[in-house]
Amino acid sequence: MNILIKPIITEKATSQSELLNRYAFVVNKRANKLEIRNAVEKAYGVAIKSVKTMNYPVKRNTKFTKSGMVKAMSGAYKKAIVQVAEGENIDFYSNI
Repeated sequence: MNILIKPIITEKATSQSELLNRYAFVVNKRANKLEIRNAVEKAYGVAIKSVKTMNYPVKRNTKFTKSGMVKAMSGAYKKAIVQVAEGENIDFYSNI
């Protein structure tokens, strides 16, 4: 099971990484906090202070247009906020 799917790189996540040493990841929906902690430590070689997780549900949207009714859906995902120890950081751009 691949636990880490991708890092989240937004304005809010970047500011939290600079100020509070917190990094955001999209993770597998079935992964728990211990598995996420071990995966981040193994992938990036940092010490983890805490892990917080959030489950986002499926969002469905319906629009009435000239050509008829249009349905859209965004998938569900799980987000993890990982706080690393003081003095350590994760460099997402080193593998590019």
